[in-house]
Parts: sequence; structure tokens; C-alpha cells
Amino acid sequence: MRIRRRQCIPSCSSLHRVDEDEIYWRRKKSDEELEWSHNSTHVISQLAQCFTNAMVGSRSWIGGFFNRTGHKRHGSDKFLEYPLSPTQEQRLQRLQERLQVPFDETRPDHQEALQALWHAAFPNIALKGLISDQWKDMGWQGPNPSTDFRGCGFISLENLLFFAKNYPASFHRLLFKRDGKRATWEYPFAVAGINVSFMLIQMLDLYSAKPKCLPGINFVKLLGEDEKAFDVLYCIAFEMMDAQWLAMHASYMEFNEVLQLTRMQLERELSLEDVHRIQDLPAYNLLYQ
Repeated sequence: MRIRRRQCIPSCSSLHRVDEDEIYWRRKKSDEELEWSHNSTHVISQLAQCFTNAMVGSRSWIGGFFNRTGHKRHGSDKFLEYPLSPTQEQRLQRLQERLQVPFDETRPDHQEALQALWHAAFPNIALKGLISDQWKDMGWQGPNPSTDFRGCGFISLENLLFFAKNYPASFHRLLFKRDGKRATWEYPFAVAGINVSFMLIQMLDLYSAKPKCLPGINFVKLLGEDEKAFDVLYCIAFEMMDAQWLAMHASYMEFNEVLQLTRMQLERELSLEDVHRIQDLPAYNLLYQ
């Protein structure tokens, strides 16, 4: 397996800021702090309820709770219009089309993708059915994973499957929580993966016709270099989230805070001057630890 020599610095505070973005980050940090203060009690209450109900309660928190925490576009996120190359425009359109596909448990190709995810995760264990208590071992809320996909659609399954197939060592390390000293109440792997997908979609402003936030603008440039940039970025973000989780010695009630800090770190990495390809992100190294 290839080892990248470039050092990854997982701490948000130690990342180099781009001078021209200083005002952007100062305003964004202020906005984030105001929103977190206003919404933290409500979010933590939701997380505590969903986890203490043994992950079988309401599914509305998946993705949706992250939306309600106030990750909206602010005036400080808006930048001047920018031209897209034909390649960037085509790839962005194809990615946005993927976002519109809901998970449909009656479609054979969606069933096959779900089965493929199981076999990638547990190659030596036979799956008893698409509805089975076995799925809880992967971190789904109940015996039917299809109910969890309602928060983000088929792309969240594609992201997990891409992670499993392209970075299997990293995927299994996170699935089985092999690194670090872990909390008694750990985050559920599969459901956390869905929230990582949803966080990226919002962070990159992909529901807009063309991203107007700085991370989204820079991501489109990376997409022009590699059509799989979003899928690879998902794997990086998942690794970053787990590293942040361990650094904070976090438990289930802090999941949303961990996800927010992961988002801030990833936004800063996407704004580094020397990032021209997805592989240039400092956190890309996490996939090869």
C-alpha cells in the first residue's frame, strides 16, 4: 500500500490559514459560535434520545438534525460569480443528479449495492436478509437499513460502498473501532456515515445550481481534476471525524460537536493555496495510516 510522506496535521488550530481568507474565517467562526450556542441544547437532547432508545426510535435526526443546527449559507459565505469549465460543469451536474436519487428498497440495483456493502464489511459472514438484526452490527438503527437512508438518499450508500471497496483497511479500522481509547457509548458507524455525507453536501453547497461558498468553489476545481473527488472527500472526512472523536475523547452526546469541528477543519484544508488535487489535502494521509 502506498505511503504518503506529507505530514497530516489533524488539529484544526494548527492548520495554516490563507491570508486572503482571514476575514472569511473570522466571520464564519463568529456565525458558527452564535448558532451552536442557540441550538446546542436542542441537538444534544435529540442525540441523547436517539442513542438511549437503542437506535430504534425516530429516524428524523439522520441528516435532518444537522440541517436544523443552522448550517446555512451566510452573507459572509457569498463570493463573486466564477466561470466553470465544460468538464467542471458536466461533472458537477452529474454529482447533483446523484443527490436526487432516493434509496428505493424495491430496486434490484439498490438491493445489490446494500448486499455488496455487507459483504465488503463482513466477507466471512453470510447475510440472512435485507431485513435482519445483523445490520445493527454495522451501526444501523434497526434491522432494516433502508429506513436510515431516507435522510440522505442513495448517494450515502454509494459513499459507504466506495469507502469499503477503495480503502478497505481504513474502512474496517473505523467500522471495528480499532484505534485509540474509545468511549463506552460509541458513535454507530453506518449512521455516522450518512451524516458525513449530508454534512459534505451542505458544506459544499451542492444543492445550489453552482456553489457560492469558498469550500464549494474550491471543491468544483478538484472535481474538474477527478470525477471521484466527492467520494474520496467522503472517505477523508470520515477519517477526520473519527480522529476528531478520539482527540476529544468524545461520547455519543458530543457527536454533533465533533461533526461541526470536522467540517471547520475540512473547510480550511480546502482553502489551502497548494491544494490542486484531492490528494493534496493534508488529511488525505489518514487513509493510509
